[in-house]
Amino acid sequence: MGVSKKVVEAALQSKLNPTFLSVLDTSGGCGASFMVEIASAAFEGKRLLERHRLVNAALADEMKEIHALSVTKALTPQQWQEQAQTSKTS
Repeated sequence: MGVSKKVVEAALQSKLNPTFLSVLDTSGGCGASFMVEIASAAFEGKRLLERHRLVNAALADEMKEIHALSVTKALTPQQWQEQAQTSKTS
């Protein structure tokens, strides 16, 4: 049996202290597949691959039961704000 969305959110909140976090269970409720969008100061100065590794490391225990994790956005808080402003003007 997989993990719950709340468990994934709690792990990311406690380890990466995000300014924005969206977790979507894409497995139909069994907790085996998730899609994540996250903005965190922990990503400052890091390349995209390093950011994804930080997310995976934050979910190390949960990944034992998760079959698929898609990190669709891993941004710094500033990048998140810039993106939000751009989408408002578009």
